[in-house]
This record gives sequence, C-alpha cells and structure tokens, in this order.
Amino acid sequence: MTELDAMMSTADVVVCCGSGGVGKTTTAAALGLQAARDGRRCVVVTIDPAKRLADALGVPGGLTNDPIRLPIDSPGELWALMLDTATTFDGLVTANAADPDQATRILTNSFYRNIAGSLGGTQEYMAAERLLALHLDDRFDLVIVDTPPTRNALDFLDAPRTLARFIDHPVFKLMMMPTRRGLRVLSIVAQPLLRSIGRVIGTEVLADAVAFFQAFDGMQTGFRNRADEVIDLLHGNTTAFVLVASPRVDTIEEARFFARRLTEKGLGVAAIIVNRATPDFGEPEGRRPRSAPKVALFDNQAELHTRSVAEHQYVAPLVADTDRLPTWVPLLPGDVHDLDGLDQIRALLFTGSAPAGASQ
Repeated sequence: MTELDAMMSTADVVVCCGSGGVGKTTTAAALGLQAARDGRRCVVVTIDPAKRLADALGVPGGLTNDPIRLPIDSPGELWALMLDTATTFDGLVTANAADPDQATRILTNSFYRNIAGSLGGTQEYMAAERLLALHLDDRFDLVIVDTPPTRNALDFLDAPRTLARFIDHPVFKLMMMPTRRGLRVLSIVAQPLLRSIGRVIGTEVLADAVAFFQAFDGMQTGFRNRADEVIDLLHGNTTAFVLVASPRVDTIEEARFFARRLTEKGLGVAAIIVNRATPDFGEPEGRRPRSAPKVALFDNQAELHTRSVAEHQYVAPLVADTDRLPTWVPLLPGDVHDLDGLDQIRALLFTGSAPAGASQ
C-alpha cells in the first residue's frame, strides 16, 4: 500500500496544496473519484477563484456554493462545489444570530454587504468555515479541499487563528461592550478617530459600520467557538495535507516552502504527488543503431530517460524534507475536461497505469 492509499483510507479531510499550474485541481477531483470508487461519500470543494474544478469534472453549468452530485457509476458518491464567500458568510450570520431580527439587521446592513465578499481575509476564513460545515454534514464522510496557489493557501490555514485573535483583542471587546459605561469609554477614546474616518469614507458609511457592530453584539462567542472548531479540525489526526507539484525547480521549491510552513504549524505532509512527469522507459540498451527509424527511437528513449533522471533529482530535496515517497503521474497529451479523462488520472495515481482503452 502506498502512502497515498494509506492516507485515503483513514482521512476525513484532505487538503490539496501546491503552486499554480501543477494540476492541483485535477488531482483533488481524481482523489474524490477514487474515494467514490472505494464506497465513500466524498465532496470536493474548491476555494480557488479560478473555475478549473468545474472544467475538470465536465460540469457545463459550473459549480455553486451548494454541492451537486455527479453522475458516476461507483459504490460511493462524488459531490462538488465552489466556495461563494458572501453566501457562506450569510449562512454563518444566520446560524449565530440570537433571533431572525438580529440576522436581518446584519444581512441588510450596507457595511456588512460591502465586506461580506471583499474584506481582506474574509474569503480565507469562509473557506475554513465551509470546510467545517461540510465535515459536519451527514451526507459526506470525506471532504477534499482544492486550495488556491501555495501562498494563498497559507492564508486559508491561518484564517481561523486570525479571527480568534481579532475577537479576543481588547479593542474589539471594547466595541462590543453593551453597557452605557462601555459606550461612554468608546466615545471618549474613539471619537477623534471616528471623526477622522468619517471625513475619509463618509459619515453615512461610518454610521453603517457602527450599526453593524451594534447588531453584531452577542454573536462573537459563536464566531469564536466556530474558529476554534476549525483549528481543531485542521490539526486533527484525520486531516491530511497533500502536496502537488510538477518536476520543475520552481514548483518544488514552492512545495518545500509549504512543507516547512506546515511543520511550523505543527502539521505535516501526508503524501506528495508529482504531476506531469516525463515517462521513463529506461536507458537504451546497446549501441546507437545506424538506420534512421531506429536512431529516432533510440534517441527519443535516451532523451526521455535523461529528463526523467533530472526530474527525480529536482524532487529529491522535497523527499528529504518530508520523508515521503512521491506518487508520480506522467504527462498526458491533453487537459482533463470530463469524468473519463479524470478517471485516467485516478488510475495513474492509484494503480500506476491508465484504464484499458484510455489514450495516452
């Protein structure tokens, strides 16, 4: 059993990470397809703004924030969705509001509507929240996350702690104080600042912001507890991180950077997938032939072998850093745009060969 097989049999959450353009989204979808073939009920969620998951799965209408079930013939199920930050934020507000009136006051607030999909860090935290919600959803027993390129994926991992620190900050607590005394303190301390902000962004926008924080009062505990749950999930024994890279120096260095950051966070790499590798048929035997057709085949085999050896050398430092043996996937002639193409990738990942009848 490979490290990839072992991971798929025990994980409840799989997070696929890597730099852009290495086939990470396709890999995430192929892992989901394998899980469904193994009888699991799997959902693949992409938090990458690029709409590659829908392309890889052959979903012509695209994906939404609600999971859709894909028509596959397998003992299990395969579902997919694409994160919608604003919709997820709305759901979190509704779930944590004390009553429908409080939820309505927030959801209709202009300040909230402006920040729900655009505030720095919001997308990353809502991605973490969506992950937790899917993990707790009885319809699924495995969640596979397709993250943005490496540096942004780190924001996704940091977001729950960032939110927790923000809610725990004394200034935030002061703004949330419902007593008259607290409001008087805020007025004394913050009025000059508020007047300055009002001159820049407008008093109407400022009034909406103040109304938002007033309406938010009492909900911070629910948000804080939710952030703690996400942190626990990401650090749990059933959450696995998969590094996807192509055999190039730049993408391997990016993967090594991410592996180091995972270690710093007390996490680790469960498996490595090296995608789009040069196929190797071994070093040609004997002397170089003289006839033109045989020379071409000989030289082609020699060139492929040389490239493959070089690619293994590129990947060696990542293997040394993580102590993981990579799963190699050879370069295919075209991109994946349907479930049949995705099944080729799945077979190469888990059996080392494409299914019968597949073009290579």
